[in-house]
Amino acid sequence: MSRFTEMRFRATTAVQRRIGNPVMRRLPFQTLLETTGRTSGLPRVTPVGGRRVGDTFWLVSEFGEKSQYVRNIKADPRVRVRVHGRWHPGTAHLLPDDDPVARLRTLPRVNSTGVRAMGTNLLTVRVDLAEAPRTR
Repeated sequence: MSRFTEMRFRATTAVQRRIGNPVMRRLPFQTLLETTGRTSGLPRVTPVGGRRVGDTFWLVSEFGEKSQYVRNIKADPRVRVRVHGRWHPGTAHLLPDDDPVARLRTLPRVNSTGVRAMGTNLLTVRVDLAEAPRTR
Protein backbone atom coordinates (compact mmCIF):
# COMPACT_ATOMS: atom_id res chain seq x y z
CA MET A 1 0.00 0.00 0.00
CA SER A 2 1.39 3.42 -0.92
CA ARG A 3 2.11 5.98 1.75
CA PHE A 4 -0.74 8.22 0.51
CA THR A 5 -3.20 5.31 0.54
CA GLU A 6 -2.14 4.33 4.05
CA MET A 7 -2.54 7.93 5.28
CA ARG A 8 -6.01 8.16 3.69
CA PHE A 9 -6.98 4.84 5.30
CA ARG A 10 -5.82 5.99 8.74
CA ALA A 11 -7.51 9.39 8.47
CA THR A 12 -10.81 7.95 7.26
CA THR A 13 -10.96 5.21 9.87
CA ALA A 14 -10.06 7.65 12.66
CA VAL A 15 -12.94 9.95 11.70
CA GLN A 16 -15.35 7.04 11.30
CA ARG A 17 -14.35 5.48 14.62
CA ARG A 18 -14.52 8.66 16.70
CA ILE A 19 -17.32 10.64 15.07
CA GLY A 20 -19.21 8.95 12.24
CA ASN A 21 -19.95 5.50 13.62
CA PRO A 22 -21.12 6.55 17.12
CA VAL A 23 -23.52 9.10 15.59
CA MET A 24 -24.75 6.90 12.74
CA ARG A 25 -25.43 3.89 15.00
CA ARG A 26 -27.97 5.97 16.93
CA LEU A 27 -30.05 6.95 13.89
CA PRO A 28 -33.18 4.77 13.90
CA PHE A 29 -33.19 3.91 10.19
CA GLN A 30 -29.45 3.75 9.49
CA THR A 31 -28.52 0.37 8.04
CA LEU A 32 -26.27 -1.50 10.48
CA LEU A 33 -24.15 -4.62 10.20
CA GLU A 34 -23.55 -6.62 13.38
CA THR A 35 -20.62 -9.03 13.37
CA THR A 36 -19.00 -11.00 16.17
CA GLY A 37 -15.58 -9.71 17.26
CA ARG A 38 -12.97 -12.21 16.14
CA THR A 39 -10.94 -11.82 19.36
CA SER A 40 -13.46 -10.65 21.96
CA GLY A 41 -16.50 -12.60 20.79
CA LEU A 42 -18.58 -9.48 21.49
CA PRO A 43 -21.11 -8.02 19.05
CA ARG A 44 -19.64 -5.27 16.85
CA VAL A 45 -22.04 -2.88 15.10
CA THR A 46 -20.98 -0.93 12.02
CA PRO A 47 -23.07 1.55 9.99
CA VAL A 48 -23.04 0.48 6.34
CA GLY A 49 -24.63 1.48 3.09
CA GLY A 50 -26.11 -1.08 0.80
CA ARG A 51 -29.34 -2.43 -0.58
CA ARG A 52 -31.63 -5.32 0.15
CA VAL A 53 -32.71 -7.25 -2.93
CA GLY A 54 -35.16 -9.98 -1.97
CA ASP A 55 -33.51 -12.14 0.67
CA THR A 56 -30.03 -10.76 -0.05
CA PHE A 57 -28.30 -7.65 1.26
CA TRP A 58 -25.43 -6.22 -0.83
CA LEU A 59 -22.72 -3.82 0.30
CA VAL A 60 -19.21 -2.81 -0.73
CA SER A 61 -16.42 -2.46 1.83
CA GLU A 62 -14.32 0.61 1.09
CA PHE A 63 -11.13 -0.88 2.55
CA GLY A 64 -11.63 -4.50 1.57
CA GLU A 65 -9.96 -7.01 3.84
CA LYS A 66 -8.48 -4.23 6.02
CA SER A 67 -11.97 -3.35 7.30
CA GLN A 68 -12.51 -4.67 10.78
CA TYR A 69 -15.99 -5.96 9.98
CA VAL A 70 -14.61 -7.88 6.99
CA ARG A 71 -11.96 -9.44 9.22
CA ASN A 72 -14.74 -10.39 11.67
CA ILE A 73 -16.78 -11.93 8.82
CA LYS A 74 -13.79 -14.04 7.80
CA ALA A 75 -13.65 -15.41 11.36
CA ASP A 76 -17.43 -15.92 11.70
CA PRO A 77 -19.76 -15.26 8.74
CA ARG A 78 -22.92 -15.25 10.89
CA VAL A 79 -24.14 -11.64 11.00
CA ARG A 80 -27.22 -9.53 11.53
CA VAL A 81 -28.28 -6.62 9.33
CA ARG A 82 -30.66 -3.87 10.44
CA VAL A 83 -32.61 -2.62 7.44
CA HIS A 84 -35.42 -0.05 7.87
CA GLY A 85 -35.26 -0.45 11.64
CA ARG A 86 -35.63 -4.26 11.66
CA TRP A 87 -32.88 -6.81 12.40
CA HIS A 88 -32.37 -9.77 10.05
CA PRO A 89 -29.98 -12.67 10.74
CA GLY A 90 -27.86 -13.86 7.84
CA THR A 91 -24.65 -15.32 6.52
CA ALA A 92 -22.09 -13.01 4.93
CA HIS A 93 -19.98 -13.96 1.92
CA LEU A 94 -16.92 -12.05 0.70
CA LEU A 95 -16.88 -11.87 -3.10
CA PRO A 96 -13.39 -10.88 -4.30
CA ASP A 97 -14.26 -11.92 -7.89
CA ASP A 98 -17.28 -9.59 -8.08
CA ASP A 99 -16.78 -6.18 -9.72
CA PRO A 100 -17.27 -3.76 -6.78
CA VAL A 101 -17.42 -0.65 -9.00
CA ALA A 102 -20.24 -2.17 -11.04
CA ARG A 103 -21.91 -3.29 -7.81
CA LEU A 104 -21.74 0.26 -6.43
CA ARG A 105 -23.79 1.43 -9.41
CA THR A 106 -26.67 -0.72 -8.14
CA LEU A 107 -26.47 0.57 -4.55
CA PRO A 108 -27.74 3.86 -3.06
CA ARG A 109 -25.94 6.78 -4.71
CA VAL A 110 -24.96 8.80 -1.61
CA ASN A 111 -23.12 5.94 0.07
CA SER A 112 -21.66 4.67 -3.20
CA THR A 113 -20.13 8.06 -3.95
CA GLY A 114 -18.45 8.12 -0.53
CA VAL A 115 -17.15 4.58 -0.88
CA ARG A 116 -15.69 5.34 -4.32
CA ALA A 117 -14.13 8.59 -3.09
CA MET A 118 -12.58 7.24 0.11
CA GLY A 119 -12.15 3.58 -0.75
CA THR A 120 -8.76 2.14 -1.53
CA ASN A 121 -9.43 -1.58 -1.93
CA LEU A 122 -13.10 -2.23 -2.67
CA LEU A 123 -14.65 -5.60 -1.82
CA THR A 124 -18.21 -6.79 -2.43
CA VAL A 125 -20.02 -8.42 0.48
CA ARG A 126 -23.24 -10.42 0.03
CA VAL A 127 -25.38 -11.29 3.04
CA ASP A 128 -27.89 -14.09 2.56
CA LEU A 129 -30.68 -13.19 4.96
CA ALA A 130 -32.43 -15.93 6.88
CA GLU A 131 -36.00 -15.83 7.98
CA ALA A 132 -36.04 -14.68 11.60
CA PRO A 133 -37.38 -17.34 13.96
CA ARG A 134 -40.96 -16.64 14.95
CA THR A 135 -41.81 -16.40 18.63
CA ARG A 136 -45.18 -17.35 20.05
